[in-house]
Amino acid sequence: MQCVIAPRLIDWQRSHGRHDLPWQGTRDAYRIWLSEVMLQQTQVGTVVPYFLRFVARFPDVAALAAADLDDVLALWSGLGYYSRARNLHRCALEVATRFGGRFPEDPRDLAALPGIGRSSAAAIAVFAFGRRAAILDGNVRRVLCRHAGVHGYPGERAIEQRLWEIAERELPEGGIEPYTQGLMDLGATVCVRARPRCETCPIAADCSARREGTAAQLPTPRPRRTVPTRHRTLLVIRRGAEVLLERRAPTGVWGGLWSLPESEGEEPAAPARHAGDGDAAAEAGAAALAGEVERRFGVRVSPPAALAPFEHAFTHFRLRAQPVLCEFVAATAVREKSGVRWLALADAAAAPLPRPVKTLLTQLR
Repeated sequence: MQCVIAPRLIDWQRSHGRHDLPWQGTRDAYRIWLSEVMLQQTQVGTVVPYFLRFVARFPDVAALAAADLDDVLALWSGLGYYSRARNLHRCALEVATRFGGRFPEDPRDLAALPGIGRSSAAAIAVFAFGRRAAILDGNVRRVLCRHAGVHGYPGERAIEQRLWEIAERELPEGGIEPYTQGLMDLGATVCVRARPRCETCPIAADCSARREGTAAQLPTPRPRRTVPTRHRTLLVIRRGAEVLLERRAPTGVWGGLWSLPESEGEEPAAPARHAGDGDAAAEAGAAALAGEVERRFGVRVSPPAALAPFEHAFTHFRLRAQPVLCEFVAATAVREKSGVRWLALADAAAAPLPRPVKTLLTQLR
């Protein structure tokens, strides 16, 4: 079937699209790949300063592959979805070793690399190598859902497949780069989530959502669900101007980052705000935490005291964290554990820590 929107989108992009993003105007597959990974689930305005810092520190795939993962995670800190940073490093290593430092040109080969996926692979193939390939990121989903009148949550397999079919059908034979950039730009600046600017849209004349007045309902949102709250007790084990950190498991929340150790207790501990002013239950909770610290880390601490709790929202749950300050008294045993280190509080800002933990440690200085 003949493409419908491409000629108008190409003309519009050339005169009204974005042309000044720091990863544009280049065929450098490394910079294009880096931007695509950062733009997964993150807005352009947030990505730009991170992108500039990354290319200044790691100017090419060889530099990134040679970097220590902790340095990559530290530079990524605050951008969220940390599995992207771990996959970024893995991908750089694979490109450097398997492909001789050059990204493959075929979208299928790109999609097989860690952390890329079908849509990002297509974007890299288009902008770095001029390949004809369809993309389907969040902005493009919104444009196609509205223009074609596709109802149903795009995360469902059948709806996603239909959108891919539309995306493939609309591919032009020529002008693939301005067309692809035009789709992205249209979704980011005109066909936005709330209050779309339909009066300035180059493809509004045959847009189903505009004709039917359904732009506000499309794309169909994810079915509502209750977001659970998880309670955790964070052990702030302080030794003068240092704090004890533990590396988190490579998968899961804050995977691979250094963070404050979590109490192993299933229920959040609730010691008093200040030692000696709690009730019996709070004192028992403090004693249990002190015992846990000595057992796990070989460190005797003063009676733990609760700090101000904080909350942090993730995609699938809300974290309610109770930090507990445990002041170092003495080392009671040698605990040679990998994945445990002391960090100077003055170095917290540059360390690969989750943002809320970094904020907490900065306040303790």
